[in-house]
Amino acid sequence: MAQVADKVAEADRRERETRQELRSPAVDRGPYVVDPADLAEQGVTWHAEWRRVAALMDDQGWPAYSTEQDVQGSTWARERDAQREAALARQAEWQMEQQDARDELRTQLWLSADVSRRLRPITARTGLEPEQVLAQLADRVRIDDDGALAVDAFTPH
Repeated sequence: MAQVADKVAEADRRERETRQELRSPAVDRGPYVVDPADLAEQGVTWHAEWRRVAALMDDQGWPAYSTEQDVQGSTWARERDAQREAALARQAEWQMEQQDARDELRTQLWLSADVSRRLRPITARTGLEPEQVLAQLADRVRIDDDGALAVDAFTPH
């Protein structure tokens, strides 16, 4: 019970400090610091949760907190874990998309008249745009052991 009381007091202190920080003039906190408004909201939530746990323990006469007996707290914890996992998955996906975007290459390509004349029948036969045929060609390029570029025969689709 004393540990929970300490957590309630700590949450109260953090909530007050964060509110004071919100009232103070804005300072550059850097790109990796959490928004103080988010911290304040978290502080209020954690303070309320610790007060709920303290009240539950007092009402039930528990000498120690037990997650198995705290149905509501356990449900909330599972929901928070699921939300956290989903947020981490979204973050990882976003980071991968950002990396993919950095790795993409956009280029403007001017082909000689001879190459263009050979490419036109291919695009007409496949129904693809020239850049789509060239993208498929680039997808199949490999580098041999001696550093030479090679493409096996393929049919654009």
